[in-house]
Amino acid sequence: MDDDATAAVPQETGALIDHILTNYHAMHRVDLASLIPLASRVEQVHADDPDVPKGLARALATLAREMEDHMTKEEMILFPAMRAGGGAGIEHPIAVMRADHDDHAETIARIRKLTGDLTPPEHACGSWRSLYGGTATLLNELADHIALENGVLFPRFESAR
Repeated sequence: MDDDATAAVPQETGALIDHILTNYHAMHRVDLASLIPLASRVEQVHADDPDVPKGLARALATLAREMEDHMTKEEMILFPAMRAGGGAGIEHPIAVMRADHDDHAETIARIRKLTGDLTPPEHACGSWRSLYGGTATLLNELADHIALENGVLFPRFESAR
C-alpha cells in the first residue's frame, strides 16, 4: 500500500471498517459487475484472435464469487464482532479471512497469465484496452485492500503473532 493510501486511512476501528466497506467492498462489486460482461464481449468479438484472453470472463467471475463470499463473511460476522470490541475466539474468523486472501492470489495469478500481465496487444481495440485497464485497477485496489486488512485491521484483534 502506498503512503498516500495509508495517510487517508482512518485510525479508529469503526471508521476504518467503514472505509474498507466504502472504498473497497462497494467498489470491487461495481468494478467486477462491469468487467465480467466487458471480458465476455471482448472474448466473443475477438474469438479468432490468438491474443484474445480466452477464459478471462470466467476467471473474473470466479474472483467475483470468491470475493463476494469473503466480503459477506466479513460484513455479517467479522466486522460486527470487531465493532463490538473483538473478544475471545475472534482470531479464528480472522485466520479464515487471511486464508481467503491467500486463495485470491491463485485466481489473480490466472488472470495475469491469461492477459499477459494485463498488457494488451498492439492491435487491441478500445474495449480490450479498457478491460485490461479496469482489471489492473481492480487488482491494484484489491492488493491495497488486502494489505490494509492483513497489516492494519486484523493485527488489532490478534494476540501476539
